[in-house]
Amino acid sequence: MTFNSEVRAKLKFYVYRLIDPRNGETFYVGKGKDNRVFDHANCQVDEDEVNNKIRTIREIQNSGFVVTHVIHRHGLDEKTALEVEASVMDAYPASTNIAEGHHSRERGVMHAQQVIEKYGAEYAVFRHSMLVITINRTAKDISTYDAVRFAWRLSLINASATDYVLAVIEGLIVDVFEPVEWLEATKDNFPDFDIGEQDAGRIGFIGEPAPDHVKRMYIRRRIPENMRKKGAASPVRYTANYQAV
Repeated sequence: MTFNSEVRAKLKFYVYRLIDPRNGETFYVGKGKDNRVFDHANCQVDEDEVNNKIRTIREIQNSGFVVTHVIHRHGLDEKTALEVEASVMDAYPASTNIAEGHHSRERGVMHAQQVIEKYGAEYAVFRHSMLVITINRTAKDISTYDAVRFAWRLSLINASATDYVLAVIEGLIVDVFEPVEWLEATKDNFPDFDIGEQDAGRIGFIGEPAPDHVKRMYIRRRIPENMRKKGAASPVRYTANYQAV
């Protein structure tokens, strides 16, 4: 959804809220013009740092939902928009500073669809050679692609033999990628990552989204219970033998 030029001309500056559809809570109040509200809701705005707002948006997206947005007042000049924004923020005092850990992973606040997926989603049936990588800790801070592709203690030969990589959050497959090339975790190979001593001997991949027909086979499916070992040191599994790497 975007505003066309005619709509943008009528809107001028406006004030909006971003709402978490999983629990109905407002987590951000902002002002903007043009398509700012959509860019923000899709996490497509420039940010100086990853903050709670960005983490919340990524959590919503990784849960299979879309951020809800409400336009409170439009047709404003920028000065008036600032005043309206401040008033709306007063009505939602916690909106711009949501504390970490607000949602319990196990039995906290959830959308009904999340409950259904957590306990009733179909189990994945693997028809390809896969790497299953759990990204619970990093998925809120970076994109799913970056979270799943770097950097792992794996055999370069074994990893290169797999067809696809599954990105998994809380036991649910949220995305599928097709590695084009597996590389050692060095600054030359991955210039966009902060690489330290802990990455020595690890590898990552450069890839692309899996074909749509492959995604339909796996996304929003649960990982079989015998692949989910609580307390396992490695977040990575091969589907061939269900053994930790």
